Amino acid sequence: MAVTRDQIRHIAALAELAVDDAAAAELERQLTRILDYVRQLEGVEAGEPHVVAAGAARLRPDGEASDPLQRAPPDFAPAMAQGLFVVPRLGALGGGGEES
Repeated sequence: MAVTRDQIRHIAALAELAVDDAAAAELERQLTRILDYVRQLEGVEAGEPHVVAAGAARLRPDGEASDPLQRAPPDFAPAMAQGLFVVPRLGALGGGGEES
């Protein structure tokens, strides 16, 4: 099935796209190839669908997988208190923008 240049321009107008003649020619070629491939797929015998009975499929059990850190937080944190990171107050390191 060939796509015509007029169809390309119509689709471009619907999508509000600016398509020049060179791009339209390339799109015409590509879309024609895609539609030809789909036509080939329509001729493939698919056969009967394979149905797996409930419980017959081997699935992994649901659950949370732990992702341990390479090191424990206290090993790389400068300070901790009650299991939380202790950080300096905002502005404590750089003078906080206050002029003396």
